[in-house]
Amino acid sequence: MAGFVVTPDGIVAAPVHVNGSHMSEFFTTEALSALLQVIMIDLVLAGDNAIVIGLAAAGLPKEQRAKAILIGIIAATVLRIGFAAATTQLLQIVGLLLAGGILLLWVCWKMWRELRTSHTEEIQGEEALEGRDLDQDGKIAGSAPRKTFAQAAWQIVIADVSMSLDNVLAVAGAAREHPNVLIFGLILSIALMGVAASFIARLLQKHRWIAYVGLVIILYVSVEMIYRGTLEVWPLVNGG
Repeated sequence: MAGFVVTPDGIVAAPVHVNGSHMSEFFTTEALSALLQVIMIDLVLAGDNAIVIGLAAAGLPKEQRAKAILIGIIAATVLRIGFAAATTQLLQIVGLLLAGGILLLWVCWKMWRELRTSHTEEIQGEEALEGRDLDQDGKIAGSAPRKTFAQAAWQIVIADVSMSLDNVLAVAGAAREHPNVLIFGLILSIALMGVAASFIARLLQKHRWIAYVGLVIILYVSVEMIYRGTLEVWPLVNGG
């Protein structure tokens, strides 16, 4: 929208941006690159979280399984909202970006190990999530070790705390100085956990390369966070 600016020489027409500045920032090359990273991170970590919840619930009787999975998904959603509010503020503190990058590096190692776990274990988790006999062995999550509801619920809560923090850190690291991308990433993360978790878990199981691409992106984000965090801390270490 064009407006007029009064100068000593007279009235000169000049463009004045009233609205849409935030939207234009959203479509810069850097913001779009961050957005793609965030979407990939959300997809991989939502599927990963879903499999972990399914594995924890797999050892329960059928009538308790759905209840445990629902508790797990609700807890993951609430934790993501809570961590998002805290993490965006905490990453402003000098030194915590470096710490976050190191923590995310550990997440990469954990994901790498999980991607190499046995196919049978993951099938048990997916069967528990979907309530279907995917491997046609006549049982749903049949070979998973038996456990009480309290044990399963505790395992799910512990996994949710860890993975929700991982997710928020990775999204905040990838979004960098783009608050709109950060907000979108966190909303998408919550939506995926609530609506499409079991579908994504099955997709990642069927197409392993998607999970490996996500792992590479999270590794890149963690290395960049460590690099930027080191640049922040270095002057303090040298007394500058």
